[in-house]
Amino acid sequence: MTWSDFYLICFAVGFLFSLLSFVAGGLNLHGHSPHVHGLHFHSAAGHAPAGSGPAAHASAGQSVSPFNFFTIAVFLAWFGGTGYLLTRYSTLLFALGLAISTAVGLVGASIVFMFLAKVLMSPEALMDPADYEMVGVIGRISSPIREAGTGEIIYSQAGSRRACPARSEDSVAIERDAEVVVTRYEKGIAYIRRWKK
Repeated sequence: MTWSDFYLICFAVGFLFSLLSFVAGGLNLHGHSPHVHGLHFHSAAGHAPAGSGPAAHASAGQSVSPFNFFTIAVFLAWFGGTGYLLTRYSTLLFALGLAISTAVGLVGASIVFMFLAKVLMSPEALMDPADYEMVGVIGRISSPIREAGTGEIIYSQAGSRRACPARSEDSVAIERDAEVVVTRYEKGIAYIRRWKK
């Protein structure tokens, strides 16, 4: 096997793994990729969202390792592609070509790592379940609640306006536009009381 064959195999493996991870992420396929334990950079975020992708399994206090499946695949692809081109189309010495290929591979892996660490693991991308807690939410009655009946409240949460079916905690009627507070939330229904400032 020649060095150009070695580089070509590295490129093919890295490209294939990158393509598989891209397709798996697009199809929301879940799995655990191999990773190397070593250097870790900690995220300053609170909680991770439920979902898919590289950030899906991260949570508070966990870190993104620079040695993970995605960065290794990108390193192999960039390293292999650059090494193949240098061995086939240049007259550089072997050691210089290897150094350049390694440097280019590290640059590619660093770009992916920075994307994972700064964008996918940023505090803005992570959600805190406390932001979606219904108990204590203050809202207004949009559809009046009859005695022992169900109406609707409108409230703001996580920067958006929302509506929810509501019942009076003590089964009394509450008129439209009354300000209320949620005291408990069960089976998609908010149980409320009048809010007294």
